Amino acid sequence: MSRRPSHPVRLLASAVAVGALLTTAACSDGDGSKNASDTAAEQAGVARPDAAKQTPTGSPSAPAALTEAGAKAALLTEADLEGGWNQVQDADKWRDRLLVGKVDVAAFLTAKSNATDCQALLDALYDDGLLGDPSGPSALTGFEQGDSRLLEQVAGYDRAGLDARLKWLRTLPDTCDEFTATATGSGGAKRTVQVTEASVPDVGDARTGLRVTVQGDADGGPATLTLDIAAVRVDTSAVTVMGGGLDGGQSDSVAQAVRQGTERLKTVLDGGTPSPQPTTMD
Repeated sequence: MSRRPSHPVRLLASAVAVGALLTTAACSDGDGSKNASDTAAEQAGVARPDAAKQTPTGSPSAPAALTEAGAKAALLTEADLEGGWNQVQDADKWRDRLLVGKVDVAAFLTAKSNATDCQALLDALYDDGLLGDPSGPSALTGFEQGDSRLLEQVAGYDRAGLDARLKWLRTLPDTCDEFTATATGSGGAKRTVQVTEASVPDVGDARTGLRVTVQGDADGGPATLTLDIAAVRVDTSAVTVMGGGLDGGQSDSVAQAVRQGTERLKTVLDGGTPSPQPTTMD
C-alpha cells in the first residue's frame, strides 16, 4: 500500500517518514484507526466535513394511535373497489344463519381441544369478531354485489393479543381442516365446514388469510356458503376483510380491498387523510 521511491541516502529518512504517513492515511478506514488529518483536525478543534452525516438523527416516529375519526376515515369507499360493489348502511346487522351451529365434539377423536377452536371460529365469523374484541376504536362498513357481500372492519387492538389472534388463525387450516356442525334451530341439520389457507397480499406488518366453506341447507334446499377472509396488522391496528356468499368466494375483491384498506389505514396512522381516489388499482 505504501510507495517508497528510491532517493539519495541523505533523503532516505524523510522519504520513509512521508511513506509511513501516506500508508496510515490510506489504511485507516479499514481498521477504524484515525488518520493524520483526523488527528490534526481534532487537535485544532475543527470538525470533520462528514461529521454531520455520521450523527444519528433519531429513529422514525411511531405511528399515531388510532382514533374513532381515524378508524372511520380508513374505511373503504366504493371508489376503492372494482366490480360494481355498492356500499350499504346496515352492514353491522349482517348475520348468516349457516354459521350458527354446534360443533360435533365426538368427531374429533384425537384432539378434543380442536373442537373448541372450530367453535370459536364459527362464533367469530357470525359475530364479526375474527380478531377478538378491539381494545381501541372500531369502525365497520359493507358492500353488496348481487348476492355477494364484502365486509371490512378497521380497529385498534392490544398488540400482544392481536399477534396471538393472528397466530391462532394460522393454525385453523390444520386444527379445523374439516368438521361437522349441527344447526341449533329446528331440525338439527348437519353442516360440513372446511377451512383452508388463503393467500394475502404482502402488505402491513403481519397478515393471514382463510377460506371457509359451509355446506348445509338454506331456504329448503342445499346451499354452500363460501367466505374469503384476510386480516392485516399495521402496528397495533388491523384491517379485516371478509367477502363471499352463496354464489362463491370473492378472493380477488378481498385481495383488492386488503391492499386499499391497508394503504388507507397507514395514511391515517401517519397523520394524513386518505385520497378519495385509490392510489393502487389493479
